[in-house]
Amino acid sequence: MEKEILRKELQVSAIENGTVIDHIPSASVFQVIKILNLTEYQDQLLIATNLDSQKMGKKGIIKVSNMFFKSDEINKIALFAPTATLIIIQNFKVVEKKKVEVPDYAENIVKCFNPNCITNNEEISTLFTVIDKKDLKLRCHYCEKITARKNIAFR
Repeated sequence: MEKEILRKELQVSAIENGTVIDHIPSASVFQVIKILNLTEYQDQLLIATNLDSQKMGKKGIIKVSNMFFKSDEINKIALFAPTATLIIIQNFKVVEKKKVEVPDYAENIVKCFNPNCITNNEEISTLFTVIDKKDLKLRCHYCEKITARKNIAFR
């Protein structure tokens, strides 16, 4: 008797133009949606989480039609999903694929968690040095307080 081989396929519609954010840790998918302000996005937005991944075990993916992210948005993605890959789609074809990189500095992206910091009391852009890219720790340029991943709040 011949054994049947079952093949699992994930069928998610392709996007004509836009960005696919792949290899997001499953626990970070909804944080990425929030920090990119995609909850109110009016065009096609496809979200999948807890997908099987050979590299990660489980992963998430976000497909955003007709949107291409700016460098500050890519830095936000990198801070919460450092394993993410950005795939740029034009006319249903991949035109660029790149891994995000945690930046050395985060300028005007993150709030300082220190309530006494000048950036929380005056109209001053925040500036942080990323001192630990693996566990994500940021040092405020103004008050020098260290912000850990769990305390990060975006502006």
